Amino acid sequence: MAANAAHQSIDKVVLAYSGGLDTSIILKWLQETYECEVVTFTADLGQGEEVEPARTKALEMGVPAEQIYIDDLREEFVRDFVFPMFRANTIYEGEYLLGTSIARPLIAKRLVEIAVEQNADAISHGATGKGNDQVRFELGAYALKPDIKVIAPWRDWDLGSRESLMAYAAEHQIPIEMKRGKESPFSMDANLLHISFEGGPLENPWTEPPEEMWRWSVSPETAPDTPTYLELTYDAGDITAIDGVAMSPATVLTELNRLGGDNGIGRLDIVENRFVGMKSRGAYETPGGTIMMRAHRAIESITLDREVAHLKDELMPRYAKLIYNGFWFSPEREMLQTAIDHSQAAVSGVVRLKLYKGNITVVGRKSDNSLFDEKIATFEEDDGAYDQSDAEGFIKLNALRLRTLAFKRGNG
Repeated sequence: MAANAAHQSIDKVVLAYSGGLDTSIILKWLQETYECEVVTFTADLGQGEEVEPARTKALEMGVPAEQIYIDDLREEFVRDFVFPMFRANTIYEGEYLLGTSIARPLIAKRLVEIAVEQNADAISHGATGKGNDQVRFELGAYALKPDIKVIAPWRDWDLGSRESLMAYAAEHQIPIEMKRGKESPFSMDANLLHISFEGGPLENPWTEPPEEMWRWSVSPETAPDTPTYLELTYDAGDITAIDGVAMSPATVLTELNRLGGDNGIGRLDIVENRFVGMKSRGAYETPGGTIMMRAHRAIESITLDREVAHLKDELMPRYAKLIYNGFWFSPEREMLQTAIDHSQAAVSGVVRLKLYKGNITVVGRKSDNSLFDEKIATFEEDDGAYDQSDAEGFIKLNALRLRTLAFKRGNG
């Protein structure tokens, strides 16, 4: 296929490549449509699937070995993206822990880095024109390299169905792995923070997700009858050890995923509002992240000043929206991150949790920086640490405007 005039300026493209049907077809489509070299980039974000086969598939499609990137980004993902997000107790629309959203800026960052290294003209991704990911990839890329060109085939080509993709693959002899057994009806995306499920029966928001859909967790009904206790050690807002054993960020999340999944924790079924304007029903498994959220709020409860904690809660929805909509590299997110990170200086200590049949119970928290003063809070004799008579003036001062208004309304 001859390249048209608009395509003549593209000599090399870096493609976010999984080795699956969609991105394998995109690889060939780029080669044909743009008559260009394609560099493939496959990220290991802890999705639980072997990523090395993508190298073989790319080689089979004519990509030189030196233009195939397979990067283990698990530690960077958790350390530089997941942990900073959890310092803010980030939840989108009251429920979603942003497992897909937070992975996209890292992929965009690496795409741009490889494009610079390879002297490429453009980057490309396999996100569709209906979803949020196209926005996240491209906003991230433009923020880091404003003159980068982005090719989004799903917004350009005329391949609109799985059947047309399969026909294209057959026509161009694209190697597609045909998995044995019944194909999953769900569109799934996984990384070390979560696995998401969309499509298939989930497109009807009244339909309950089938039990066999879930991959990382047992159902709460079949979880062990004996609770699991664990202790999480925090340093400046981040978990550094589990049950006293020091662990790297990615290892922490991997272990919490195991513990949470074994106890039926982390399942979520929601209808969310996409940035592009539509509502979307999705199901998510986030066992480790669900534990992290509960534990972080627990350690903050004894180490954060009241007004700092309340201000963080007020800022959090805006911060969550920025991440969901793809503005990780925006100046406003960076400004909020600076404030959030500053608040975490004293958020260190240990939280003790009980995991049981889908539930997480905080059963203990301690810190050398604790602001909890038992001498003041006690219901027993407080040795004069708190003069209860002071409360009378405090209450009357706060009631002044209410009493004034009541008198004005004739309630005196």
